[in-house]
Amino acid sequence: MDTKIVNTLAGSLRSAELERKSIKPLTTAYPDLTIADAYAVQYAGVKARLADGGKIIGKKVGLTSKAMQKFLGVGEPDFGYLFADMVFDEEIAVPVSRFLQPKIEAELAFIMGEDLLGPGVTFVDVLRATAAIVPAFEVVDSRVIDWKIKIQDTIADNGSSAGLVLGSKLVPVDAVNLKYVGLVLEKNGVIIDTAAGAAVLGHPAKAAAWLVNSLSIMGVGLHKGEVVLSGSFTKAYEIQNGDFFTAYFGGIGAVKILFCS
Repeated sequence: MDTKIVNTLAGSLRSAELERKSIKPLTTAYPDLTIADAYAVQYAGVKARLADGGKIIGKKVGLTSKAMQKFLGVGEPDFGYLFADMVFDEEIAVPVSRFLQPKIEAELAFIMGEDLLGPGVTFVDVLRATAAIVPAFEVVDSRVIDWKIKIQDTIADNGSSAGLVLGSKLVPVDAVNLKYVGLVLEKNGVIIDTAAGAAVLGHPAKAAAWLVNSLSIMGVGLHKGEVVLSGSFTKAYEIQNGDFFTAYFGGIGAVKILFCS
């Protein structure tokens, strides 16, 4: 895809985010948009954000659970970048007005203890390179009208990333078997979903390994200290003003988030 078009599309998505005005799917105007094109748009947006003073703190894997893949009708994950201004404190209410049409996902975050570069990285390599894991919420948000997206749209839109909250408890990665970690997700004190780590590509560390190997195509890896969101255990749930979510991960701890006007 022409560089000028790539930059224009990246700028449109960023403007939609900043102005809180959603846009039509990129795949409507460009039906032949490929996944490679979409990642080019994503990276153009990342570079522009860095030029504006943004700081990358990690990366995210999306579309890892069957529920989320079914939502988009795809059979593969995607990834995006996490920036410092996306991080929220679980003790401070998050304004819903910060987003366009937000949804929430409960997942595990890997805190990298050393650099990791693919290809050929396995989930065992990820476990060895991880300093700790922590419960997390990711707020996903589409800059596309009514979430009418294809995988190319969400990739171009930085994996629909918008925010994250990390729990306060760091757990050594070898303290639990992440494949069997159970999740109980509550909304306003009522259980709305349950799942286990195996819902995330069979094992959350496999999602992180997929990420490292995918990044290697661009000569990029994971760095010591980076946060890696490994993907939602369940489908994404819509957020309304006043909603209070808590995610309990067996043997790891909990994370909470409150939304306000």
